[in-house]
Amino acid sequence: MPKAYWIAHVDVSDPERYKDYVSTAAPAMERYGARFLARGGPFRDLEGKSRARNVVIEFPSMEAALACYQSEEYRAGMAIRQEVSEADLLIVEGVETA
Repeated sequence: MPKAYWIAHVDVSDPERYKDYVSTAAPAMERYGARFLARGGPFRDLEGKSRARNVVIEFPSMEAALACYQSEEYRAGMAIRQEVSEADLLIVEGVETA
């Protein structure tokens, strides 16, 4: 079963309150096996529109990635995130390698 990835591009307007999103969403991330691969580090803007913060989160499967997003725990965090940031978020299925 291929892994899946959340890819998020975020502009944060209130960094202190954004920390509340992170802590509120953390139990869902843990429950569904999330592993952060990139979390707001330096980046090079090459094409298209960018945002200040870029995040890549690996999940064991597409089902786990969707379940995390739809979970009550994550939705509570998402409500905070939506108040203090603008984001583009998608889930992409990875490829299986031999």
